[in-house]
Amino acid sequence: MKTKVLYSAVMAFSIFFFLSCENENNIDESGNLVPKTVDEDPSLPSIFVNGTHLHSETFGNPNDPMLVFLHGGPGSDYRNGLNVQQLADKGFYVVFYDQRGSGLSKRHDKKSYSIQLVLDDLTEVIAYYRTSPTQKIFLFGHSWGAMLGAAYVNSYPDKIDGLILAEPGGLNKKLLDEYGEMSRKINIFSEVTSNLLYVDQFITGKENQHAILDYKYGISSSFSYAKGNTEGIPGPSPFWRIGTTVLESFIDISENDGFDFTTNLAQYQTKVLFLYGELNKSYGLSFAQKEAAYFPVSEIEEVKGTGHEMIYFKWENVEPLVLSYLNNLK
Repeated sequence: MKTKVLYSAVMAFSIFFFLSCENENNIDESGNLVPKTVDEDPSLPSIFVNGTHLHSETFGNPNDPMLVFLHGGPGSDYRNGLNVQQLADKGFYVVFYDQRGSGLSKRHDKKSYSIQLVLDDLTEVIAYYRTSPTQKIFLFGHSWGAMLGAAYVNSYPDKIDGLILAEPGGLNKKLLDEYGEMSRKINIFSEVTSNLLYVDQFITGKENQHAILDYKYGISSSFSYAKGNTEGIPGPSPFWRIGTTVLESFIDISENDGFDFTTNLAQYQTKVLFLYGELNKSYGLSFAQKEAAYFPVSEIEEVKGTGHEMIYFKWENVEPLVLSYLNNLK
C-alpha cells in the first residue's frame, strides 16, 4: 500500500513539474525529457558504423580475446550490464554498444529497422574494434540480446568462437509467445497501470517523436519489477534511455512476419553456455532445455539467488560461470 501511495505521489509530482515548466521548456527539444543521444551530444563515447551513430565503449586490452555484450530490449541499453566490464581484468577485451535506435544511440524512422540490419550492425561493431584476423570473438547476450546472439550465429556460424545466452526470450516466434504468456501478463485495470496511462492526458507522442515516446516508456518500464512478477526481478535496474520506436518496430516484425533464429544452429559446433535465474518462474530449466536443444553442444547453468536481471543483481554468481566457460575457449 505504501508503495502505491509513493508511486502515485511521484507521478503527480512529475506531471505537476511537467506542466509548470511547459512554457519554459520545449518537450521536443533534445535533453529536456530524456538524455541526449550520441548524435546530439558529441561528448558521449561513440562510433559510426553501417550508416548509424552508436553509443559504445570498451574496457581492457584491445589485443585480448574480444567479448561483445548484447543488451536486452529491443530498445534497452547496456547500462545494467556494465558489471561485465570486470572481465577486462581477467584477460578479455570487453565491448559494449547500445544497439541501433536503443539507449543513447541515434534514433531512426520506425520503418527502417530489420533483423538483418541489426545483424549487419554487429558485424561492423566487431570489425571496428577487432585488432587482428586471429583475434577470438565471443558474444554474451542477455534477454533480447541473447536472441540477437543466437540469430547472429544462426547466420554466421563460423564467425563466433563462443556464445553465452542469458535467458533469451525465445529463439523463434513460437517460443517467444510461450515465454510471453508465462512472464508479462498485465492487468490493464490495475491501479498502477491506470496511473501510467494517466500520463497520456498530458503527454502524447507521434510515431517519430522519439524523446516523448522514450520518456513515456521509461515510466511504464516499472511493470517489469512490479511486486509478484514471475521473472524474479526484485526492483529497478539502471538504464539511460529506452528506444521505444525500435521496440515497436520489432514487435510489428514479430507479429506480422514472424522470425526463426534456429534454422541453421545445427552448424554451430562450439559449446554454448545457457544461463537462467533460479527465481525466474517463467523461464526455468525446462525452457532453457528447449532452447539449448537447437544447438549440437550446450551447457546449462542455474544462477542462484536471482531472476531475469541476473547480470545487474547477482553478477557475483554469474561471473564464475561465464569465466569458466570463456577460459576453456580462450
